[in-house]
Amino acid sequence: MPKSPESSYSEQTLLMLAVRDRRDRAAFGQLFDYYAPRLKGVAMRSGLGSGAAEDVAQEVMLTVWRKADKFDPHRAQVSAWIFQIARNRRIDLVRKENRPIPEEIKIADEVEDDAGQILAMEQEAGQLKLALDRLQPAQRSLIEKAYMGDLTHKEISDQTGLALGTVKSRIRLGLDRLRHELKGMR
Repeated sequence: MPKSPESSYSEQTLLMLAVRDRRDRAAFGQLFDYYAPRLKGVAMRSGLGSGAAEDVAQEVMLTVWRKADKFDPHRAQVSAWIFQIARNRRIDLVRKENRPIPEEIKIADEVEDDAGQILAMEQEAGQLKLALDRLQPAQRSLIEKAYMGDLTHKEISDQTGLALGTVKSRIRLGLDRLRHELKGMR
């Protein structure tokens, strides 16, 4: 009698397949009990505090539940698949912490529209337009959508069909280039 493919799978793989194929909550509970403390430990060793590490572990396990249909035992072991999700989550957190924040615009208490201010504003606007024109078209378009079109990165991703990470990277690189171009303006 030939062996079924399932008979060669580990207990964790069988649990993951039960989650994937039948949305088995008990199987997920067992996976959660096994992996959540390990994920928390890895997150803490990477520099997160206990609370943040626990949040990451829970978010990863929630992703495991939501994306269980993506698990393929022929491509990866359960542990490798789950820890890859954790790695990606950690990268997302680092990127979020390091994203550039536009400089705050100071608003004068009293605004007097004298000719000198109007001329300076027109010159700055002209320099900004020139700097925008020097950007790569893909960067310029995304920056215009984000800052002039008031669209979120997610809305831009949905509108353009680009991956959310690509949208964020192009905007960040474009802003860095604009900052460099406009350095001499002040």
